[in-house]
Amino acid sequence: MKRKNFLWASSIITTILSTGAAIFGYVVTNQLMYIKKKDVDFVYDRELKAQRFDQNWFNQCPKEELSIDSPNGYPIKGIFLKPLKTKNTIIICHGVTENKISMVKYARMFERLGFNTFVFDHRRHGDSGGKTTSYGYYEKFDVAAVVQTVKSIVGEDALIGIQGESMGAASMLLYAGLIEDGADFYIADCGFSNFSELISQIMLKTTYLRTKIPIHLANIFLRIRDGYTFKSVTPKEAVKNISSPVLFIHSLGDDFILPYMTEELYEEKEGPKMIKLFEKGGHAESFNENQQEYEKTVLEFIENHVYKKSGEMVVTPLHGMERRYTKIPLEEPETPTIKLPLDEKEIS
Repeated sequence: MKRKNFLWASSIITTILSTGAAIFGYVVTNQLMYIKKKDVDFVYDRELKAQRFDQNWFNQCPKEELSIDSPNGYPIKGIFLKPLKTKNTIIICHGVTENKISMVKYARMFERLGFNTFVFDHRRHGDSGGKTTSYGYYEKFDVAAVVQTVKSIVGEDALIGIQGESMGAASMLLYAGLIEDGADFYIADCGFSNFSELISQIMLKTTYLRTKIPIHLANIFLRIRDGYTFKSVTPKEAVKNISSPVLFIHSLGDDFILPYMTEELYEEKEGPKMIKLFEKGGHAESFNENQQEYEKTVLEFIENHVYKKSGEMVVTPLHGMERRYTKIPLEEPETPTIKLPLDEKEIS
């Protein structure tokens, strides 16, 4: 009788634990896959009030709206801003919950530095399609499609850079390190180095859980529900394969993605690189809080690591003046580039 009662109780406990684990895994992956996005009007009003979005400039700027077919089966919506008569172009990748309007602030800076810009909405953000957010796993294929489209418009001889903020930085690095090192340079602003570690830190701050079991459960459910694992989103591994110059930026006051993650990315990157840690600013606020120093940092990076790659003369407008740079050849980095097909769906 006692044995039957014990087995009965054990069965109930096992059922309760299994049900609880399933509910937990479902809830956590729901929060990740369908993270609440900022309203488009909210982002527009916020940028306008902060004077980071210049409505008059935006309205008068020559532009082209593009819809790019994602290899994942949905449209990627973007705007090609062309204030200058140049082929040189920066592709800008926004962070999670944001949209392309929040990235127009960088377009003004890059105009002063001699570049046109292409801003676009990541999957499931803004006007783009896509059912889930994957923090760079599927987004990296979209970045590849965007790069290919921009190159088809401006030509292979154009200077192409990519700037990414937060999740946009992770997506950019995953693209460059795992699919194709297809740009001439990259700027990674407050990107994470390890997604699993980031999620663990967030759970420690927001819950009383002090074990990694919930992370393992979420990982299993994420693979089942959305086809990838946390390990597949590890930029610090991808960055080892990037040969082109990378500028790493972070604010020391960032308590969401901690600055050490950018330092990790910098350490893992071989070849030409530069890092800047700003004293002021929280998460994704390096530009907002340090605009002049930020622009100076980007200019220094471009001068020292981009324009010196060849012997061509480049003329770049800066604050209404012309600056001339003589490009001096650099030695080619020895780090090999790993290229994977665009439709690759799993990373070991």
